[in-house]
Amino acid sequence: MLENFHHAFDHLIVLDVETTGLNPKTDEIIELGGICLQLTATGPQPAAELNMLIHLSPGRELTPFITDLTGISPKLLEHQGLDKATAAERLARLLDVSRPLVAAYNAQFDLCFLYYFLQKQGKTSLLQGIQMLDALTVYRDRRDYPHKLKDAITAYELPAENTHRAIDDARAAFELLGAMEAERDDLSRYINLFGFNPRYGEPRPRIASITYRAQNFDRSQPLYAK
Repeated sequence: MLENFHHAFDHLIVLDVETTGLNPKTDEIIELGGICLQLTATGPQPAAELNMLIHLSPGRELTPFITDLTGISPKLLEHQGLDKATAAERLARLLDVSRPLVAAYNAQFDLCFLYYFLQKQGKTSLLQGIQMLDALTVYRDRRDYPHKLKDAITAYELPAENTHRAIDDARAAFELLGAMEAERDDLSRYINLFGFNPRYGEPRPRIASITYRAQNFDRSQPLYAK
């Protein structure tokens, strides 16, 4: 699984965040999960894992909707959450590997939240030059709507769950990448290529290193060939 990536990358890091809302400029990360795998000729090997709750800023509150969605309660954040500086340091250690490829399901969402989180900690340099892979963009080219992570898990009959907990969803995204690579060996063509629904326009904020292309429901040819 994913054996071909080791020629270009030494490590695959799959990330997921849970947040207070949808706006990366004004909402906050409440949970961050990530797995780091060393890429070898015989397949990826587990190297590190990150699973942490993060305290909200003073005056911020967690809504009942987010608690119902994720199972993360204000009390859980209070007792088990890390301060933002400590969380940023732990994320920095996860990312501090040679030739990383960073992946996520709906990577635009996760990476924008990570950028603004790290910006407040003076650590945006952690993301500079990193190559990125969006599992959602690949999945849209493989299957018809709907395109939530739980739909992808079902479509590929994966032994994973979309729990809306960060570490579980990061693991599920990794399993999905492996299944899609086994189905068609073209994942490398999607690196730094993000699709978006033309109905809603190009995502904002833009990530400078990413090429954005409108991705409709026509799967007659892959996005990288359009």
